[in-house]
Order: sequence, then C-alpha cells, then structure tokens
Amino acid sequence: MAQIVSARMCVVSWIQLLPAQGGTMTGGPEEPKLIRVVGAAIVKDGKVLCAQRGSGKTLSGYWEFPGGKIEEGETPQQALQREIEEELLCEINVDKEVCTSDYLYDFGHVELTTFLCHLIEGSPKLTEHARMVWVEPADMPQLNWAPVDHDAVEHISKMTI
Repeated sequence: MAQIVSARMCVVSWIQLLPAQGGTMTGGPEEPKLIRVVGAAIVKDGKVLCAQRGSGKTLSGYWEFPGGKIEEGETPQQALQREIEEELLCEINVDKEVCTSDYLYDFGHVELTTFLCHLIEGSPKLTEHARMVWVEPADMPQLNWAPVDHDAVEHISKMTI
C-alpha cells in the first residue's frame, strides 16, 4: 500500500527555459503552447518503472514516467491507460494522483500529472524508449530526469510503496 507523504495534489510551477536539444527560446510574446500530459509511476514488488527517452526524440536521454498527451474528450486516467497500452503493450490500473507540475521548455509549456499505477495484465515491453528499469523509490533521484518530472520523483522517492 502506498502512502503519499504530502498533500494529494501539489501544483508546482517551474517557469524556466530548457532547450530541448541545445537550442534557445524563440518567438514573440504570445503564450507558449500548453501540452497536457500524464505519466504512470508503475509499481511492482516495491519498485517503480522508469523509462529513458530514445535518441532522436525531444529530451533524448532523459528519464521519465511512461505516458503521453491527453487527447480531447479524455480524462487524465483514460489517457494514461491508452498511452500505456500503446507504448508498453500492457494494461494498468490508475490508482492515486501524485502531483501535477509544469515546466516551460523551448517547444511549449508542459503540464504533467503523475499517477501511481499497478500492472493488471501483461509486462511492459520496450517499444518507444531506449531503456526501462525497475528502481527502488529512494534511488530514483539518481537518474537524469526530465525537468517536469522532478517534483513527482521527489514525492515518490519518499513514499513507502
């Protein structure tokens, strides 16, 4: 049974710029594109599945929780179940929201909601990521995480799962 150390939802604003591939922020004063995404902190045997972004992708080499964009008409939970079926070829139960955080990258403003999840069918398969590893929560901060994931990693690393 997982326990959340802090409040159910913590909204953190990381209004900083991180070039996706070494570039710089360009464009006019218009609002950056809002990209709403979800991430699955999949728990198995007390460890959490962490995935490394593949080469040629935005934020290549950074670690993240598997997931993806929320499509119009989907709840965050529905989007997460769909994305995990597509990316990892397995099914999950979306359990508890960890937090929502946001980060302003050069390609847009990413708003990430991370959930604790458990496998209900199948085993995660490597289809889109370079690597996947099961990590003890306390060891998760040692990986090079995408900036928008930092808050969720901090919370999960302090949990008893």
